[in-house]
Amino acid sequence: MSEAFQNPDDETIYRLLETARRIAVVGLSPKTHRDSNRIGQYLLGRGYEVVPVYPSEETILGQKAYRRLQDVPGRVDVVDVFRRSAELGKVVDDALAALAPAVWFQLGCVDEEAARRAQAAGLTVVMDRCIMVEHAALLGRNWKVSPSDTLGKPLEE
Repeated sequence: MSEAFQNPDDETIYRLLETARRIAVVGLSPKTHRDSNRIGQYLLGRGYEVVPVYPSEETILGQKAYRRLQDVPGRVDVVDVFRRSAELGKVVDDALAALAPAVWFQLGCVDEEAARRAQAAGLTVVMDRCIMVEHAALLGRNWKVSPSDTLGKPLEE
């Protein structure tokens, strides 16, 4: 029997969120009442470049949307996933093909085999956690990517 998947420790998650700049959100809905939309707005508000991956829209949250992860040009630091658990294996395949260094399966998105496969390939994997909640808890709601710096810093109040 395989060992149960374990999320990274808080320090690893902190470093991931602190150093990431470009986050592809697979399943970012154009509907404002959806969690994916609200979290996309939160990430944009913290200065991250959010890349929507959604098959039937041209733009979401004012950002160009891509139909598939492999259509996104350039590097993606984190693949944040809002998909049914049954689809996570395919998302991991896409993240590996895109050479993404990290995948984040949102609350309720659980596939232990896909998570272990991504970890075995060297990706940082966070599963069944909300990126917005973790960001606020570990970096603080006032932390923001600085446009003139390569590391984030707290917002000036």
